Amino acid sequence: MNYPILIGVAVLIVLLIGYLIRKNQKDKKEFEEESIQSELPPEKDDKENL
Repeated sequence: MNYPILIGVAVLIVLLIGYLIRKNQKDKKEFEEESIQSELPPEKDDKENL
């Protein structure tokens, strides 16, 4: 077996998984911020309803 190639592929796989996890966390944070903003009513509507 060619161990240097297997080690190289394993390192690339670990780096890819790390990158995907970090990107997923960033996307999750952006999604949560967008959902919070969409749930809050606009300030203009609040002033009109008072």
